[in-house]
Amino acid sequence: MNIINLLQPKRIVFGNGCALEFADYLVKEGLRRILVVTSSFVLGSIRPFRRSLEAGGAAVTIYSDINTEPTIRMFQEVLTVAKSMEPDAVIGFGGGSAMDVAKLVAALVRNEQRVQDVFGINLLAARKTFLACLPTTSGTGSEVSPNAILLDEQDQLKKGVVSPHLVPDAACVDPLLTLSVPPAVTAATGLDALVHCIEAYANKFAHPVVDLYALKGIRLIGANLERAVRDGKDVEARANMALGSLFGGLCLGPVNTAAVHALAYPLGGEFHVAHGVSTAVLLPHVIRFSLSAAVERYATIAVALGIEQGTPPMETALKGVERLVGLSRQCGVPQSLSELGIPRDAIPRLAKGAMTVTRLLRNNPREVTEGDAVDIYRTTY
Repeated sequence: MNIINLLQPKRIVFGNGCALEFADYLVKEGLRRILVVTSSFVLGSIRPFRRSLEAGGAAVTIYSDINTEPTIRMFQEVLTVAKSMEPDAVIGFGGGSAMDVAKLVAALVRNEQRVQDVFGINLLAARKTFLACLPTTSGTGSEVSPNAILLDEQDQLKKGVVSPHLVPDAACVDPLLTLSVPPAVTAATGLDALVHCIEAYANKFAHPVVDLYALKGIRLIGANLERAVRDGKDVEARANMALGSLFGGLCLGPVNTAAVHALAYPLGGEFHVAHGVSTAVLLPHVIRFSLSAAVERYATIAVALGIEQGTPPMETALKGVERLVGLSRQCGVPQSLSELGIPRDAIPRLAKGAMTVTRLLRNNPREVTEGDAVDIYRTTY
């Protein structure tokens, strides 16, 4: 059995309406200068949380310009604000973009390292500032993961920082914060959370402990995503999606994702395709490529998605792929690179970019060469 490291926040709070209780906890921790990193889209949701912090005596600064997937430049702007105020705590309040920036700001605000120096695995020296995250989408699982992703504008490639120092001190998952998320974002982020669970289960480094999270996440998201897209005020579906996303986030540290994410990063880097859309488009094609190396695992995933057990397992696994395609279509997500406006002549350089994401490619059940990547992109076209 593989060695596994389970690194999680010391406190994880989950439940409808728990954000205000979480604000009281932060105040009781003695945090008085608080920087909240967020987007303008969720400022309305932040107001009660901010009032509760301020009622407890905290001075709160809101940085709300993380409105797209984050770049190095955007991160540097927030870091400048943080260095000027020397916060006791940095809080990521929003989707994965806001949380990823907050995590890196907390790590580097009292650290001489540059963000360019810490892209990769275990290169971050330390974090001296309290860090908490509150997700407003059910997608990235960043609130409990050791990962943060930024777009390097110069290289046109998303790059990751992976470090135990990026695991927040505390996470608060309040499903009510997701009720206002529009259908397209609900679909994209929900499918990304589903990919987290699928790639953690069908993974060279899969582990029985993480399998529990992954399969439960697949069941929850598979059964509730279409409901949440169709009716954003469906509180039960939203709560199940939030829980499924949390389980997906708990998979990221000990096992992580694989080829779907590696091939998705260049689409976001060069063409700014939303991350959840790019993973959803690629998922069925990467699974078909990888099936022969882990057919039993993909068959189990299919059953978790609601497919009846078939004989042989390959039949069940292929029905699971069709279920994923159907779910994506039902949620209104594009189905091909051509629908996303990607030119066909970009495929060779997309493949070259994907091959640099070795930290994820090494996890895939079947080895992916540059030629394989070209073929997958062509099939996706």
